[in-house]
Amino acid sequence: MSKIPIVSGKQVIKVFKKIGYQVVRQRGSHIRMNHTLDETKRPITIPNHKVIAKGLLARLLRDTELSLEEFVRLLRK
Repeated sequence: MSKIPIVSGKQVIKVFKKIGYQVVRQRGSHIRMNHTLDETKRPITIPNHKVIAKGLLARLLRDTELSLEEFVRLLRK
């Protein structure tokens, strides 16, 4: 298993847009995203910070059912 990368909120949002999430609202620096096609997927909230904490990123990946390897692959696209 690879190491969790250091990423910004903008990078995380870009990856989740690639798998079907869209921004539905923003309050302060926190951006709420819902899945466009699958309503059974949990909505996620991403802080638009320069660095996303590793624990938060791990939770976001778990909530979106995205593997770390797939996230890293999409991040590099």
